[in-house]
Amino acid sequence: MIRTRIAPSPTGYFHIGTARTALFNYLFAKKNNGVFIVRIEDTDIERSKKEFEDDILEGLKWLGIQWDEGPGTGGECAPYRQSERMSSYTPFLRQLADKDLVYPCYCSKEELEQEREMQVLSKQPPRYSGTCADLSASQRAAMKSSGKSSTLRFRIPRNRVLSVVDHIRGELTFDTNTLDDFIIAKDFDAPLYNFAVVIDDYQMKISHIIRGEEHISNIPKQILLDEAFGFTVPEFAHLPLILNPDRTKLSKRQNKVSLLEYRTEGYLPQALVNFMALLGWNPGNDRELFTLEELEKEFSLERVNKSGAIFDLQKLEWFNAMYIRGMSLPELTSWCIPYLIEEGYIVREGESYSVSTDGRRLSQTELESIVRLEQERIHRLREIPHRLSYVFTQELEYDAALLIWKKTPVEEIKQGLLIAYSSLQKISADEYSPENLEDQLKKEIQSAGMKNGVVLWPLRVALTGLAASPSPFEVASVLGKKRSVERIKDAEKKLQFETGEK
Repeated sequence: MIRTRIAPSPTGYFHIGTARTALFNYLFAKKNNGVFIVRIEDTDIERSKKEFEDDILEGLKWLGIQWDEGPGTGGECAPYRQSERMSSYTPFLRQLADKDLVYPCYCSKEELEQEREMQVLSKQPPRYSGTCADLSASQRAAMKSSGKSSTLRFRIPRNRVLSVVDHIRGELTFDTNTLDDFIIAKDFDAPLYNFAVVIDDYQMKISHIIRGEEHISNIPKQILLDEAFGFTVPEFAHLPLILNPDRTKLSKRQNKVSLLEYRTEGYLPQALVNFMALLGWNPGNDRELFTLEELEKEFSLERVNKSGAIFDLQKLEWFNAMYIRGMSLPELTSWCIPYLIEEGYIVREGESYSVSTDGRRLSQTELESIVRLEQERIHRLREIPHRLSYVFTQELEYDAALLIWKKTPVEEIKQGLLIAYSSLQKISADEYSPENLEDQLKKEIQSAGMKNGVVLWPLRVALTGLAASPSPFEVASVLGKKRSVERIKDAEKKLQFETGEK
């Protein structure tokens, strides 16, 4: 059975690159009726935090990536936190010691750094020289009795070429003469990454290791450990890096890197999944929009690129806008409500809401009508409060000059506002819909022999205080008759004040 895994370290918030790796592992497992596992690699006790683990697991759930085995789910290979698996590593370390495949290294960090500096100056590849590899038992005893701390290094066999076929990169070869004996544990009870991951992958029966290309250098180390224990070497697939637009490695200097930041900004999980899937993978045609369920059927490692994938924020915003436009109004409204509450525009009162400034009660239908105003215009949910501020604000602040359409004389603009005022007054509250407003107003404009812009432009500004907004008919319908005519009166006053009239 195909079994894949994502094994994040809870030393920071869920990284967008880790999320992409989790997605590809999940999709590959689902495409092949396999099992997707989440394993928390929390052996870095000082930096690992519960809040980071919670953020990772919550982020996966938010994206819709549900694991088959892992924390909170369990499974035949439990536990799924390395900190809870420590007792399982020691016997394997002892096996290596019995075969003389590991040895204690007493070199300090300072000594190792000095050694590397000398190698660089001598134009030699920086690697461990093997100072402690052949110490006698008495020399080791003397080092230990002197109080020197040690680590455990794995002996690299020399004069070998290791070969592996990567599902994305083809055949990869590694000369063991270029590798140095690497540290696999601080002691027999404290394994480090390259050792613990091999044991975990074996015990969890991982068939395919799908991860970022920065781990390619770990392949020979893990193969040699697999060989030392007689384990079957898993299959590998190394994903391309995610790059900034300038082709540097994705970093928070140019883009947000935490999934939490994108959630907070109002990106939808569907949009992020769709966007991340195309960071390095292509379907073989021009199609761009995929649901998670569709990706489960379409995904294949054969269509993952070798070259780096550009993180294009504008493209992500396009995806997000497309999913926002495709959502049902009730669903979109439920996503937008927390942002309106956070901005202080509305207050939750049991099952209903009220406007903070005047206490007006808002039904679900009214809230949906408000959100509908901007559904076709926003790219992120966080834009909603700013875009709809005119709906919740009592008095609009804008320059009277904004009411002027092109170079129309002020007197004509006043006449246009008067026509708008008259039209709105003629429509009863029961018939106060965008369609009726538009029909009535355009009849009045035609009867007066005026241009549409002379009436509709100042009406739009009077209702919203903005130069760009949804149609004035939709806005007027949402504001209601009373508030709409009051805003037209306020606009007239602004023009009078601007021209010095009383």
